[in-house]
Amino acid sequence: MNAVDQSVMQARSVESVVTGRRVTDGAGVRITRILTGDLQRRLDPYLMLDIFRSDDPGDYIAGFPDHPHRGFETVTYMIAGRMRHRDSAGHEGLLETGGIQWMIAGRGIIHSEMPEQKEGLMEGFQLWLNLPAANKMAAPWYRDFQAGEIPEFVTDQGVAVRLIGGQCHGIQGAVVRPVTEPLYLDLHLPAGTTFSERLLGDRNAFVVVYRGEVEIGPQKVGEGQMAILANGNDFDGVVIGAAAPARALLIAGRPLHEPIAQYGPFVMNSQEQLRQAALDYQEGRFAETTA
Repeated sequence: MNAVDQSVMQARSVESVVTGRRVTDGAGVRITRILTGDLQRRLDPYLMLDIFRSDDPGDYIAGFPDHPHRGFETVTYMIAGRMRHRDSAGHEGLLETGGIQWMIAGRGIIHSEMPEQKEGLMEGFQLWLNLPAANKMAAPWYRDFQAGEIPEFVTDQGVAVRLIGGQCHGIQGAVVRPVTEPLYLDLHLPAGTTFSERLLGDRNAFVVVYRGEVEIGPQKVGEGQMAILANGNDFDGVVIGAAAPARALLIAGRPLHEPIAQYGPFVMNSQEQLRQAALDYQEGRFAETTA
């Protein structure tokens, strides 16, 4: 694909750098949680980002058996491995190397994510994206995108870009969402290259490095770290450089500026809505949204 030039006059600086913490989730899967609950307001509309990467089956084989969600979207990006999705709405799909899985939990869904491999590397990311109050009780939705369905292009400098969500350099990504307008890019930067993208200063944005090291202005950001980009009306974009080969995610979105109430897998706007979500799940009403 041919990309549109994205010159940046005033690049965003790095506000802070976050290092993820190791946790266990699902039925014992070892992950690194890098976007945690204390950052939900700062990185609105994003709620959580987990990194999973291991070639030890003991770290991932138990998977994520049936569990509920309400009130947000999940985006799972598989760098390497195979994961089977099944849910109470009748959806089923196999997430494989290079593919993505985009799910809107909406008013309620019960799903499982289980490895379909017994050895080898499993690596990827799961991102939680909040839904606006008006859409939290929408019907559940799900779609798999195989690796070949994700738009890609290479910049003049040789940076390979995979467009998971949003629009970049005039090219539309695999998924475009209203209201929150998520941008989700996977950048592969050869040594000595830079990547520039126009990005309004009112969008909350962050960069997660998963191979090597990048530079954002004078700030170096290493593997396993997240750089939160500063906001401001004077900024018109982001510039990311790499002295040696590196890979990173650039994620941004329009903040909702709405109350966030979370209880585990339920994300609503009030405690009363959370209580109702828990009651609906306990009484089997999530399953009633399915065919």
